[in-house]
Amino acid sequence: MAGNSFGEFFRITTFGESHGTAIGVVIDGCPAGLPFDADFMQQELDRRKPGQSSITTQRKESDTVQVLSGVFESKTLGTPICLLIKNEDARSDDYAHLKDTYRPSHADYTYEAKYGLRDHRGGGRASARETAARVAAGSVAKMLLQQAGISVSAYVSAVGPVKLVSAYTTLSLEQAEKNIVRCPDTATAERMITYIDEVRAKGDTVGGIVSCVIQHAPAGLGEPVFDKLHADLGKAMLSINAVHGFAYGSGFEGSERLGSENNDAFEASEDGTLRTKTNFSGGIQGGISNGMDIYFQVAFKPVATIQQSQSSINKSGEAVEITGKGRHDPCVVPRAVPIVEAMAALVMADHYLRAKVSKI
Repeated sequence: MAGNSFGEFFRITTFGESHGTAIGVVIDGCPAGLPFDADFMQQELDRRKPGQSSITTQRKESDTVQVLSGVFESKTLGTPICLLIKNEDARSDDYAHLKDTYRPSHADYTYEAKYGLRDHRGGGRASARETAARVAAGSVAKMLLQQAGISVSAYVSAVGPVKLVSAYTTLSLEQAEKNIVRCPDTATAERMITYIDEVRAKGDTVGGIVSCVIQHAPAGLGEPVFDKLHADLGKAMLSINAVHGFAYGSGFEGSERLGSENNDAFEASEDGTLRTKTNFSGGIQGGISNGMDIYFQVAFKPVATIQQSQSSINKSGEAVEITGKGRHDPCVVPRAVPIVEAMAALVMADHYLRAKVSKI
């Protein structure tokens, strides 16, 4: 299956299915000598793993990661790093009734149309279970970015109609980890949790928005034309399960403004470096970082599996009624926060290494 690899200089390839023996990732291009923090990697995986709160799927996976290669005496070797995460709590029988049925808004039909067969257990390769491998790889990218002083922080800014109206510049983003919905504003977080509980009680699901901020990235990251920094960030985010939208900087709101309202004027900072008075560009101009904060939003659709009866079609073209079984998130965005961070970190690590090579 093509399309399992991402990145150029810092490149990852993920493997495995939701109900297979294991999932994992191979990281190629990580520089040698990078301090490797296994505890930090596990902490990142714990932020994404299922069963972590009352508003997430109750599948129980420890997501314990095994480092099979590429690390020696807590430092990267510069050789491929292989990370393995075993599937411990798969319940394939929950999906037996879906073997010959195409679920609404899932990848069942499209996978079968493309390959002629599919793994119906938990969605197989199309399952969001695959994103654990991305988070593991993203933690290594974060280790690299930490050496460069670059930080990546994401948080939930909307759940259905419940929205956080405050700009990220007025928030303490570390507060996002203080509640189960990962919203940095306590009052808004409580309303989000209540809304998710109400939706789940009806056997339904709801979407939301994850916002992300990349700080302290130097000017000059990104490639002109086809590998623009925001284009790669957009591809990274849109590759995440259930993502239906990406906007950076002023985004779609910027299309309603005049140029005089949306332009970012330059000024000299106290240390003599250039900066912009405003940051509607989202830290990226001409596809290249300008040294300001890079920020964007990622829109997630409602989880497609709902605990309500829905009409569909089976392989024989017969009309059927199906109801979701198994363990599923009523809202995916709280667990998507570390996934968004991981994919952003992978893009930034890749472009950071590209920039270093281009200046040699």
